[in-house]
Formats: sequence, C-alpha cells, structure tokens
Amino acid sequence: MEVISIERSTYEELLTSFNSFVEQMKKMASRGTDKRLGDWLDNQDVCQMLNISPRTLQTLRDNGTLAYSQIERKTYYKPEDVKSIIPLVEKRKRETILRKRNKIGNDDSRCKKKGGQL
Repeated sequence: MEVISIERSTYEELLTSFNSFVEQMKKMASRGTDKRLGDWLDNQDVCQMLNISPRTLQTLRDNGTLAYSQIERKTYYKPEDVKSIIPLVEKRKRETILRKRNKIGNDDSRCKKKGGQL
C-alpha cells in the first residue's frame, strides 16, 4: 500500500470542499422530495391515457412534443406534461381519420372513372 502525505492546509481545503459538496447534494435532494416517482407515469400509463401505441409515444418523445425522464432503462412522464398534450394528440387523430376518409373517397372515384365496381 502506498502512503501519500499532504500538508495540513491542503487537507483542510480538501475537507472544506468536500463538506461544501455534501451540503449542496443535501440541498438538491431536499428540493427533489416533491418529485416522488409515485407521481410520475410510465409508458403503459401514458399509452392508455392518450389511447396511443408505444411507437406513437416514442415519436412524441423523439420530436420533443412530450418531456420525459429516464431512470436506468425505464421512461417516466409528469402527469401535467401528458395532460397538456391531450388536445394535440386528439387533433392528430382527427386529422388522420380525415386523411383516411379522403383517401378512400379518392380511391372510390378512381374506380368509378375506370368503370370498375367497389
């Protein structure tokens, strides 16, 4: 084992810095007490709440529409963030339905022009 000796003043500076660091960590930890994990939603909760697929949820994360936090490999969302995008998700669903209806209507008119039947 190697022994390293340092001057008392250097040791005291190091100890003071370390204690300051510990105090900062304690302050940060106490600020986070209102962010208990029980208040957060996971992927399954959000998919059910918004009635969307996991892939759609991934897209919402990727394009920055929905904020999230990851702990290890699990993703969590604040309930207020999820609630704030409900109108956007509903709007996109309506637009998708309209696009599908228009596509079907356009396909029907093409069949009629060619003399085909539906």
